[in-house]
Amino acid sequence: MSLAELQRDASTGIATITVNRPQVLNAIDVPTAKAIRAAVEPLQGDSSVRCIVLRGAGRAFVAGGDLGKFAEDFRRAADVVDDLLDALHPAIRILRAHDAPVIASVQGAVAGAGLSLMASCDLTIAAEGTRFIVAYDRIGATPDCGGTWFLPRLLGSRRAAQFMLLGETWDSATAREMGLVNYVVPAEELEQQTLGFAQRIAAGPTRAYGSYKRLAAQALGEGLPAHLEREREAFKAATRTDDFREGVSAFLGKRAAAFKGH
Repeated sequence: MSLAELQRDASTGIATITVNRPQVLNAIDVPTAKAIRAAVEPLQGDSSVRCIVLRGAGRAFVAGGDLGKFAEDFRRAADVVDDLLDALHPAIRILRAHDAPVIASVQGAVAGAGLSLMASCDLTIAAEGTRFIVAYDRIGATPDCGGTWFLPRLLGSRRAAQFMLLGETWDSATAREMGLVNYVVPAEELEQQTLGFAQRIAAGPTRAYGSYKRLAAQALGEGLPAHLEREREAFKAATRTDDFREGVSAFLGKRAAAFKGH
């Protein structure tokens, strides 16, 4: 079974991408990142797709990146970042450029890269009990996958800073209040409610939706592709710090990190 799967419903035009590594809460390693890209790429330029759903298998949406590879050799951490983002950046760009609106359907843990991926979607529907956390501060790193581009736009600069700098964990009700998600539904209704929204969107004017997406992005100033590359360089720079080594080691060792600021 693939680490990320694409399913299509030709009768409705709904395409569903499922991150499928549930044994580790869908944490993203390089093979999973490449699988996500492979699942997204067939959608590029496909006008038969009317709505895209992004979801995670099992108990969580995506609980961030898999930090184990960083800890194997911190000297290669920046190379691992490149390997991850060389796969994830094209996937994000394709989803953002597609006329079809993208719905994130989330449950359980939404953290780190998972939070950024969710924020890159046009709408989010969350199950009650979902927990949201930026998480990069815990490993001495900066957000990637568009986190620093999408979160200030969704939350406003003050709330985004609060979320990142204070390391807060938001429950689904707080996320709804803050504007991070659109809808919160009972966990047992998540799949059904997501399908209902997807069918409603898929029945709409897809080309007009695509124009709206592009106009809204242009109105916000700097383009996403250039910003993604700035994020990449910031994350790679973070991997060369003592704080990053300490943060990753502490996370994997299930202990509190002792950051020194260098």
